[in-house]
Amino acid sequence: MDFIDQLRILATRIGNTRSVIQTEEATKNAMIMPMIQILGYNVFDPLEVTPELVADVGTKKGEKVDYAILKDGKPIILFECKKAGGDLSINHAGQLFRYFHVTEARFGVLTNGLVYRFFTDLEQPNKMDEKPFFEFNILDFKDRDVEELKKFAKSAFDLETILTTANELKYTRAIQTKLNEWMLSPSEDFIRLVSSELLGNKRFTPAIRDQFTLITRRAFEQLVGEKINERLKGAMAPESVSVQDSAQTTQTSRVEAATAGLAPEPLVVTSSEELEGFYIVRAIVRGLVPTKRIVMRDAQSYCAILLDDNNRKPICRLRFNNREKLRLGLFNGNKDEEVVNLESPDDIYNYTTQIQATLKSHLPQTEA
Repeated sequence: MDFIDQLRILATRIGNTRSVIQTEEATKNAMIMPMIQILGYNVFDPLEVTPELVADVGTKKGEKVDYAILKDGKPIILFECKKAGGDLSINHAGQLFRYFHVTEARFGVLTNGLVYRFFTDLEQPNKMDEKPFFEFNILDFKDRDVEELKKFAKSAFDLETILTTANELKYTRAIQTKLNEWMLSPSEDFIRLVSSELLGNKRFTPAIRDQFTLITRRAFEQLVGEKINERLKGAMAPESVSVQDSAQTTQTSRVEAATAGLAPEPLVVTSSEELEGFYIVRAIVRGLVPTKRIVMRDAQSYCAILLDDNNRKPICRLRFNNREKLRLGLFNGNKDEEVVNLESPDDIYNYTTQIQATLKSHLPQTEA
């Protein structure tokens, strides 16, 4: 299964169970350990992932870091965990600071199972920075975030590669924060900068400052809005609803309807269970065809999982509209549908053989 698909499945599960996860221990088991596994580390091998690693710090004996990922017997990444949704301010990273100083690990992660903040020692050697150089949110991530997270995976981990980009990430994050501040409330210095060429020799009076503050804020909003609309239009595809742009297509439909002065038509809503089912089917057939050939079309009665976005090549149907009774539509050699009941989307794995056989029936003999 692709790295990003594993993250999406985990995100769906966390979204469904977040409200019942109330303790730090539950957060570790349901959120953080699965993330460490996605990165490729065996959480059940203490030579690879050590829980509650003991590292004496000065006069403090027996303190423990929640998890340490090891390579060749030495810590490379330290995790300090808080309960789901807990505060991740630097004031709550005391243990991580201390362990970072006395171990050989170059990366510390402060997490509450939802947000992962990655720290290193860019400012002073062997002293953890107060600001993270990278942050990953399991419920709100972009493709570029996934690419950065991949660098910490067991199969790709390279200390020098990560440190090379860490500095750039740190400053990129700081610049984005500053730009966001200027968008919401542009400072006087920034107003002077953007208006200097426009004003020429005119004096920068309080009246001009107030005028250009409003103009600058409005210009920011219009620029960002135009960029978003360009992305939304580019993401639209006829008929099919892909996982990546389903939310964007929905938003675009609403924007276009509003522009035309009409109320938006009723829209098909893709549920989290349907998304999870789609990713599971993708995982099942991953060894047979590239995952990009597996497409989901959501309709009012069911989600069709198709090969090559072709109605004549159905793989299965997710009949999840009744959340109290999840059902899966399977196809035999005559393309007749057989509907079976599921307890959860995970039960789709029980029908791996039939799903793979259906897919193979759509492939030329040279591919099958």
